[in-house]
Amino acid sequence: MMEDRELLRGNEVIAEAAIRAGCQCYFAYPITPQAELLEHMARNMPRLGRTFIQAESELAAINMVYGASSVGVRTMTSSSSPGISLKQEGISYLAGSNLPAVIVNIVRGGPGLGDIAPAQCDYFQATKGGGHGDYRMIVLAPSTVPEAGELTMVAFDLADRYLMPVMILADGMLGQMMEPVSLPEPVDMASLPPKEWATTGANGRKPNVILSFDLDPEVLKKMNLALQEKYRRVEASEVRYEVTGEEDDPDLFLAAFGTVARIAKSVMDMARGEGIKLGLFRPITLWPFPYDPLRKIAERASTVLTVEMNAGQMHEDVRLAVGERADTPFYGELGGVVPTPRRILAEVKKYAG
Repeated sequence: MMEDRELLRGNEVIAEAAIRAGCQCYFAYPITPQAELLEHMARNMPRLGRTFIQAESELAAINMVYGASSVGVRTMTSSSSPGISLKQEGISYLAGSNLPAVIVNIVRGGPGLGDIAPAQCDYFQATKGGGHGDYRMIVLAPSTVPEAGELTMVAFDLADRYLMPVMILADGMLGQMMEPVSLPEPVDMASLPPKEWATTGANGRKPNVILSFDLDPEVLKKMNLALQEKYRRVEASEVRYEVTGEEDDPDLFLAAFGTVARIAKSVMDMARGEGIKLGLFRPITLWPFPYDPLRKIAERASTVLTVEMNAGQMHEDVRLAVGERADTPFYGELGGVVPTPRRILAEVKKYAG
């Protein structure tokens, strides 16, 4: 028997997966190209008895997320690049307060207002900390619509497990693309672990306090060290990646994430037709970045060609992983231009033996 599948946009799948993951509160402000995500939540959250608020601004939305998370409910916000920029202070507060939340960025061209075309130019902002302070987010990068739904479910679990914000980093193409999807089963809310840290009232127990600061530098230092220890646990346990074509023992690998990695798989088929062995390394977690797996690939391959829809942001992490083990050229498109398979293949031929 065939699975029951629906033809849905990436934005709709992320929204529906969030509902099925037990998201109780969603706060956002409209912006293209993620509008369908907000619209899906507006239609469905109220009828399920859950909270949907179209906030008056992106700043208001992220602070509503902070409040909802502090009382222990699963909560999410979404936006696109300029809107995520406005949320950075609130994201830093979430991280500093050890609060779980899911944040979706359907990236568009930039900088500034840019355009509404797909891009990957928010990689630095997501993975290096776009707000202030020494903090991190787990960053998940889907490359297909079904995977966007799967990773949304994962995002809520990771946020709760590590008490930290988790970002889904997609782009305008993936948000608007339609694919057949088998939607995940809803989680059993009763099976979720209790959040004993939440500020749900202190009748019969010691009060909980949630904050992201201390005026004593030594105390704030200890808070920061505790965060860094948590991030080391994440780096040890939550690295996700995919390697394709390794069985052919290729001497040349592409490194790409998200939509570009999807395009790269077509390039692999085209290259094979021309007698070129080509592998693909796809980070699924952009943070923590899969440095060690990529380093091992570079010990066998002579070239790792990074392809992105930006000016080379992930390329910096690829170079850190590869070091002097292999050549690390770069090809990128900017401003919402999507690289075509033929253009990527032309770059591949420059480095193919």
